[in-house]
Amino acid sequence: MNKKLIEVAIPLQAINEASGREKSIRHGHPSTLHLWWARRPLAAARAVLWASLVDDPSAHPDRFPTDEAQARERSRLFKICEELVKWENSNDPHVLDAARREIENSMGSEPIEFLDPFAGGGSIPLEAQRLGLVAHAHDLNPVAVLINKAMIEIPPRFAGKPSVHPCTKTEKAKQNAQLPLKQLNNCLVGGGCSGLADDIRYYGEWMKREANQKIGKFYPKVRITQKIGDTAIEKDANVIAWIWARTVTCPNPACRCKMPLVHSFVLSRKKGEEIHIVPIVGDDKAIRYEIRNGLPPKDSPEGTVDRSGAHCCVCHTPVDFQYIREFGKKHGLGSQLIAIVADSEPRRCYLEASDEYNNCINIDIDSSELDIKLPNNPRDFKTPNYGMARFSDLFTPRQLLALTTFSDLIGEVV
Repeated sequence: MNKKLIEVAIPLQAINEASGREKSIRHGHPSTLHLWWARRPLAAARAVLWASLVDDPSAHPDRFPTDEAQARERSRLFKICEELVKWENSNDPHVLDAARREIENSMGSEPIEFLDPFAGGGSIPLEAQRLGLVAHAHDLNPVAVLINKAMIEIPPRFAGKPSVHPCTKTEKAKQNAQLPLKQLNNCLVGGGCSGLADDIRYYGEWMKREANQKIGKFYPKVRITQKIGDTAIEKDANVIAWIWARTVTCPNPACRCKMPLVHSFVLSRKKGEEIHIVPIVGDDKAIRYEIRNGLPPKDSPEGTVDRSGAHCCVCHTPVDFQYIREFGKKHGLGSQLIAIVADSEPRRCYLEASDEYNNCINIDIDSSELDIKLPNNPRDFKTPNYGMARFSDLFTPRQLLALTTFSDLIGEVV
């Protein structure tokens, strides 16, 4: 095996810049399919794979006999790599063809089989497929498997095929203006999947409209005050997140408050827009939550839970995980709405919870379809340790209603 480019040098600065930029790309990035921990930047995965397959010029002294000749050729390869890692070039045929030609020059024309046995969020096999490799992704986690099927397995089946949804050209143009197909198509390797991207967008919008008609009343808009110049304007805004805290009863007999289990009360760390929640304890030891600007004081804990356990924010009693687990098994973990995030251009708006919004989750729903036992594997699947032994235990009634509604609508599409 010849010495590869990655064994000698790669354009790290360009790769780092492209990888860092991906954090701010929301529309069309595969990371938005589903949150996944330890997701690898696509730019880094693409560059590392490519540089692992392309020969370094020093591997061919007959073609590049001097250090100067090798440096010139290496510089040429660097330019290809620098173009390859740019987000805008994800499906650029000229850039990808140039990268694939270099792989073929080094590895031959036979198809290269690539296996990622621990694929996770799928960044590496996705980029292997983009570079023309035959990619295989394995994982034990069913969420990871679903993500990889959506990114790697399904799109090639529909490459080059037109959309199937019943929509006029005028309607398509109007909808495409709302979410450019190029952005969605970047999620789908290799281009040529605009038909599939169009169908995903169309049926996604259809499901959103139908679901809103069925259950929209359980997701009320919120009233916000937005300042434009010196003028304050009140308007309705859509909620994009309802932030909840699991709760247990404090074990201190003198306290017994409904104690929140929160890793962090920080809502936003964006510079100039820092926001956090402050728990306020009433005379009856009931806790309400206020929204405040800035970050919590450095000498105060960021939340009530860390790796060693939890603490009560009222009496500051330390609480170990064993108590929380036993409480959950015996009484069930409680829940409390602690903040609301609303969509308000140009930035998000954070609102305090109220009884009005707490009451909107009190919905009667038949959860028998989801009343299925979770895997009896407490080491890897931890929710049964806390008394949540069935799928229906993982969600609020309103979440169950939304999930079953979406499931029914998918059946209607099919």
